Amino acid sequence: MKRTDVILLACVLFLTFFGLYMIYDASSYVAFRDFLDKYHYVKEQIFWIFLGILAMGFFSRFDYHRFYNLAIPILVIAIALLCAVFVPGIGVKLLGAKRWINLRFTLLQPSEFMKLALSIYLAAWFSNKEKGRLWAFLTLLSIIIALVVLEPDMGTAVIVLFEGIVLYFLSGAKIFYFITMAPVIAVVGFIAAKLEPYRAARLTSFLNVNTDLSTTSYHVKQILIALGSGGLFGVGLGNSMQKYAYLPENTTDSIFAIIAEELGFLGAVLVIGLFILVIWRGFRIATNAKDMFGKLLTGGIISFLAGQILINLAAQTSLLPLTGIPLPFISYGGSALIINLSAIGILLNVQRQS
Repeated sequence: MKRTDVILLACVLFLTFFGLYMIYDASSYVAFRDFLDKYHYVKEQIFWIFLGILAMGFFSRFDYHRFYNLAIPILVIAIALLCAVFVPGIGVKLLGAKRWINLRFTLLQPSEFMKLALSIYLAAWFSNKEKGRLWAFLTLLSIIIALVVLEPDMGTAVIVLFEGIVLYFLSGAKIFYFITMAPVIAVVGFIAAKLEPYRAARLTSFLNVNTDLSTTSYHVKQILIALGSGGLFGVGLGNSMQKYAYLPENTTDSIFAIIAEELGFLGAVLVIGLFILVIWRGFRIATNAKDMFGKLLTGGIISFLAGQILINLAAQTSLLPLTGIPLPFISYGGSALIINLSAIGILLNVQRQS
């Protein structure tokens, strides 16, 4: 057994605990205003970090080959959880979306579990060569994406689509399939974005950034103000103005804007560099895996992590419309953090057996 990938582990742990500090920094004002406790969000995040690190440690020692036989039960559970969000009394509706299951002591977001479950299942399925599975693959992917879109959660649906296509490509599928699928996916995605008013508003905001602040571009404008205020060196840790309830979702989707405001361009580049290191180490593990299942499993995991990172950062710099995708390891949230740290544990396990 090889030693643990220290670079990957160190980067992930640094991002996680740096995220904990930034959540406290960004949320203290809003937490005190809403809960009379400026530590409200950070205390919850500490609990989730604890669970996430335990999960990472467990899966780093859990032989990843066992997932091969568990792939179907894991996928069935993930789909059942996605369906459960629509069941009254089980699913929880917040801000017009049904994305969570009430566990009484906390909320579970099944779509986060689905990302990891899909990687495990497709890795097991695609480990064996099989002809004529394109339509079966598209049917499965369509069912999962439809359930996620109905929540509605377009951002996660894009991640699931990206993850599935990457795994299908890594399995040796013909490039012709991807050429024919691309225009169909683009048209369906555009129609889905236009059907929902809030998605159409985000698309309009992206295409018309210079509209009045009172219109749909308010969130984007505040992000750009935060980025611009940071300059080269930032305004200093703790000195953000946007955290005083100006910037929406400043502990989740938009936390990178607070980082860039306080640490400036150089600090933002450092954070991005750490994410690049994580992605690079992940693909290196996938390349060196000793079996096809390990290669595909790690390839799927790093693809959904990389997809989340790229989409979040692109949205924060106005290269893409806002999607509601959190920044892995840094943004506030329990389900995503625990699943992401569990996924890193699996990567470390594959690396140690390569």
